[in-house]
Amino acid sequence: MKDDRAITVLVADDTDTDRLILETIVRKEGHTVVSARDGLEAIEQFDRARPDIVLLDALMPNMDGFEAARRIKALAGEELVPIIFLTSLTDTESLVKCLEAGGDDFLSKPYNRVILKAKIKAFYRMRTMNRTMLEQRDQIALHNEHFLQEQTVAKQVFDNITSGGHLNTNNLRYFLSPLAVFNGDVMVASTTPAGNLMVLLGDFTGHGLPAAIGAMPLATTFYGMVSKGFSMTDILAEINGKLKSILPVGLFCCATMVDMNFRKNTVRIWTGGLPAAYIYRAGGEIEQVKSTHLPLGVLSNKDFKADPALLHLDEGDRLYLWSDGIHEARNTAGEMFGEERLLGVFARNTEREQLFDEVLSQVKAFVGRGEKSDDLSLIELVMAPSPLDYVDKSVQARAQSQLAEWSLAFEVKPSSFAIFDPLPLLLSVLLEVPGLRNHSGTLYTVISELYTNALEHGVLGLDSNLKNNPDGFDRYYELRKERTGQITEGYIRITLAHQTFAEGGCLNIIVEDSGAGFDISSLKSDGGNDYSGRGLKLVETLCDTLEYREPGNCVLATYRWHCDD
Repeated sequence: MKDDRAITVLVADDTDTDRLILETIVRKEGHTVVSARDGLEAIEQFDRARPDIVLLDALMPNMDGFEAARRIKALAGEELVPIIFLTSLTDTESLVKCLEAGGDDFLSKPYNRVILKAKIKAFYRMRTMNRTMLEQRDQIALHNEHFLQEQTVAKQVFDNITSGGHLNTNNLRYFLSPLAVFNGDVMVASTTPAGNLMVLLGDFTGHGLPAAIGAMPLATTFYGMVSKGFSMTDILAEINGKLKSILPVGLFCCATMVDMNFRKNTVRIWTGGLPAAYIYRAGGEIEQVKSTHLPLGVLSNKDFKADPALLHLDEGDRLYLWSDGIHEARNTAGEMFGEERLLGVFARNTEREQLFDEVLSQVKAFVGRGEKSDDLSLIELVMAPSPLDYVDKSVQARAQSQLAEWSLAFEVKPSSFAIFDPLPLLLSVLLEVPGLRNHSGTLYTVISELYTNALEHGVLGLDSNLKNNPDGFDRYYELRKERTGQITEGYIRITLAHQTFAEGGCLNIIVEDSGAGFDISSLKSDGGNDYSGRGLKLVETLCDTLEYREPGNCVLATYRWHCDD
């Protein structure tokens, strides 16, 4: 930026004496002078030298100062070039004409050096501020253009991620109206391989991009796990854990998740922080399902509870979910729409098929021209007459492409008996089967009991009768430790075989050891205080079938599970 001594001043006056006086004054102040004798020459000099300030005589030959001022202003464009008219005119009409032509001030003859110096400095400060303002404006415009480009890309990514599972079905209707470009509310919906419909409505704290950031991991987790058949509780726990780990303190997601089972006409509902959901029965009854949990991303998974409410829905019953933007919608007077008005829409409804539209129209009419204070979201779910109406073909294709039948054989050698526990490894494999995740505790008990029996009684040959008294109990485990350290031959083979069906699956667990076995017929007798007998009875209660094969060193346990377990 130029300082005062670098200012260039155009002096345009047809009178040589007046022009010389002005040039002398300006040069003594350290400024650069450009001269012109008439209006046409003033325009040429301005176009060539681009001076900072113009001293322009009003009355000149060839072209007067008024026309020259207009053309100079046009050449300057957005840039501020102050024009100070040099005039001996004093009547109001002439002075107004100078201003209308683009003049910024007047300098009366005879010229006062002090006043001229002050005017040049003042107008140069104005010109400098104007130039700075234009530069900042251009920078802001450039940054805004880059921001809009980035926002457009981010919006496309956001929409692709969060809307990838919206189903095209008449039994699911939704309305999402963002307060900003990005929506703090998110709705994800998809069908499970078994044909259930899962829907999650979330409302992140805040609005716009900060609130929408959490929607992307939520959506990717939801779609990925639903398509693989994970249960509602597993999905909620996974989403909660991810949001807890990535979101800053104070940012969380109020949510309602629904799992609709069309074969059993049931619905599981989990609500954390969102307004109560409402079931609109075919007979006109209204049932409220209140929030009983904290929002997602608040608690650690250790403290998080994903237990849903289980309700029965008849064909035609409707379930309504909404974010608090519906309740808190305000009119021009600042009043909130509120739950009472919302229930009034239900009470006045005469055609259930129109209720969704009636709620939206009432909220919009109430808000009128008032500003929205929150994102608005409304979902309607209808119990379908046939689950086939809901099944997404892409989900079916994914389910059919998944591994439906598999087996795994695992053998433990003597060198590992004392130092290796195969149960965590085997359970990690089983937990990759979505339907088995909810049965991890039961499967651990079954496999643990069968493996322990194979090791202690089959391979090591320990007698459980030793544990009939405290001293014998200690002796039993002393022998166990001693023999596992000494044994050099033997094995335990564990085979897991799994099949998946439309309604669930079946897991066969075969445990075979290298021991001599035992008399299978003795299992039919009363076990009394026999520890091993009680252990087998426990496994029998947990499994569908339990079968020992001759000569008693191989056992087969069958465990069946269902999608709705």
